[in-house]
Amino acid sequence: MAWEFYGLDRVAQELVLNARIRDRDSLNQSFKMRESVAYGLERFWGEHLRLMPKEPDKGTYWKQTWDELVELMKKAGITLPSDRVSLDNPDGIKKMAEKLWEIPLKDQRVALAVLTQLCDSLVWWTQRYKGTGDAD
Repeated sequence: MAWEFYGLDRVAQELVLNARIRDRDSLNQSFKMRESVAYGLERFWGEHLRLMPKEPDKGTYWKQTWDELVELMKKAGITLPSDRVSLDNPDGIKKMAEKLWEIPLKDQRVALAVLTQLCDSLVWWTQRYKGTGDAD
């Protein structure tokens, strides 16, 4: 097996910079993302739905992070679903969660490990770019 460079740090830096441009308060989501990894892929994926109605910048940050994870996993040969659903579509949400639960356990573990590393990088870049006077 050959080592493959996936550029997690570069992806994380770009996500953080984009979030900072949209809304500096969105950067606080990096820490919440890292904490949520422990709850599984379906909960991480679904968080953007909760945030979109009242805090769309934060919801966008979560969704963009998920979309980047999907692309990173494609490079590793693992397909993660990424159906576009809205909060007012409970059947779509349910189907998406079922798709995530149906991913082979081995692939779930790899995806969670990559997501953990991606979120660690998000936290690191967030700490670098928040600056003084930003929200905690």
